[in-house]
Amino acid sequence: QVPVLQINNGPGLTGLMTIAAHLVRQARKDQLLGSTAEEKAVVQQWLEYRVTRVNGGSSKEDTRTILKDLNMHLEDKVYLAGNIFTLADILMYYGLHHIMVDLTVQEKEKYLNVSRWFNHIQHYPGVRQHLSDVVFIKNRLYTNAH
Repeated sequence: QVPVLQINNGPGLTGLMTIAAHLVRQARKDQLLGSTAEEKAVVQQWLEYRVTRVNGGSSKEDTRTILKDLNMHLEDKVYLAGNIFTLADILMYYGLHHIMVDLTVQEKEKYLNVSRWFNHIQHYPGVRQHLSDVVFIKNRLYTNAH
């Protein structure tokens, strides 16, 4: 199902990326689209990945591939576009929420970089909204008994 945004009496905007970019500009938050040409390209790349791979992927194998790709990409980055929070992080968070909420603790640990990034994004002010908090717990297997 393709989202459509109706603006006043004008033509509607169609597509997740188009609508999201329009709303970002309307809110005067252009930094969410990237500051440099390279950042803008990287944001655009991840938005495309979100629409083509995450929205399209439905099998367990697709999910594993997506998590593996993201885990490798996030190995040395705080956010998808490097060190800046962008629209790519927000939309990828929403696209992955239903996957992350169903992962076991062991699966979350297997994709540690994705888990770190996801937990960071879900606590970013204003992002999580109505979605449930995905829990990332680490229990100690020993006590401090003397």
